[in-house]
Amino acid sequence: MASASQQACIVGIGQTEFSKASGRSEQQLAMEAILAACQDAGVNPAEIDGMTTFDLDNTDEVDVMRSLGAKEIKYTTRLPQGGAASVATIVHAKNAVESGLCDVFVIWRAMNERSQYRFGQPHHSMSPDAHSSTFMEWCFPFGAQTPASWEALSCGPYLHKYGVTSEDLGRIAVIFRKAAATNPAAWFYGKPITLDDHQNSRWIVEPTLRLLDCCQESDGAVALIITRADRAKDLKQIPVRILGAEYSMLFNHEIISDFYAGDLIRTENSEIVADRLEAAAGIAPKDTDVAMIYDNFTPQILRQLEGFKYCGIGEANDYVKDGHLELDGKTPLSPNGGLMGEGYIHGMNNITEGVRQIRGNAANQIKNVRTAMLASGVAGAIIGA
Repeated sequence: MASASQQACIVGIGQTEFSKASGRSEQQLAMEAILAACQDAGVNPAEIDGMTTFDLDNTDEVDVMRSLGAKEIKYTTRLPQGGAASVATIVHAKNAVESGLCDVFVIWRAMNERSQYRFGQPHHSMSPDAHSSTFMEWCFPFGAQTPASWEALSCGPYLHKYGVTSEDLGRIAVIFRKAAATNPAAWFYGKPITLDDHQNSRWIVEPTLRLLDCCQESDGAVALIITRADRAKDLKQIPVRILGAEYSMLFNHEIISDFYAGDLIRTENSEIVADRLEAAAGIAPKDTDVAMIYDNFTPQILRQLEGFKYCGIGEANDYVKDGHLELDGKTPLSPNGGLMGEGYIHGMNNITEGVRQIRGNAANQIKNVRTAMLASGVAGAIIGA
């Protein structure tokens, strides 16, 4: 465990607007977000000496260095598994700066997911690069060609076993859109939905996922600056400490198409991460003040609530019905509106919202926030004041 002076902290956050047509390259979006994060922190971009992004990101590290004027990078990596990589980036950043390998670490994700390509549509490449394995071979030949179809197959046994209905999933979608409606940065600002709206939205994969069960396709970028506490005290922002950050990838696991992996009821990865986080941070995920849970599809909220031990197995649907995820509830869920309501930058905008909640300057600020849980299935982090 790092000493207090060596503890990793998030000191800068930056993001572009979230749109359906950015009108500029992903490289440009990335630089805008990184420079905004540097300015937020009070860090000279030339000081950046560590970086990570997703293996799906199209912005090259050398080009990033050229654009920023970075002199030397001591550590760089790219992470697999799509959106699960969002919180996993925090694991790498924490380890890199606390070990002394890097002093100023940047995380970014930039995407023209709507205007340049459509994440929700079939992409027929059989390359293993997309999610770290040849999982496409288990999907495409059998007609499962989109993220929604993979999710429907993966979550189907859970929904059937516990009698979760489309209306139940709709209640989750309504919570996200209610929060987005009062967040000026959200694409769906001023546009809440009702349960009837959800039920009248078209099927994407019948009888499991409707249109309003799915996250957005967005253009935009998000970036974070991480350094150690001894350096953070001289910067512009009050540092947000990374109290714990953990990752678990198990045998035969595929982040979204794991419908051939065995038990599809429990999310063992999340359970392992939850235990490790509690040991590292001294607080369980369920006891944090805000829950930023990766919401590519509504069933993921149920499964991650149970995986990260907010409630018991099979109890998540009642947990939602009891109002715990409302902004004034026990577990305020993604006050920015999440990936369904604010924008879908592969989960990274949920991390910036967690930072804002701890700083106390979020659009939908929860009272007395001291800690926040960041969750993306196989990875989790607890951040705090």
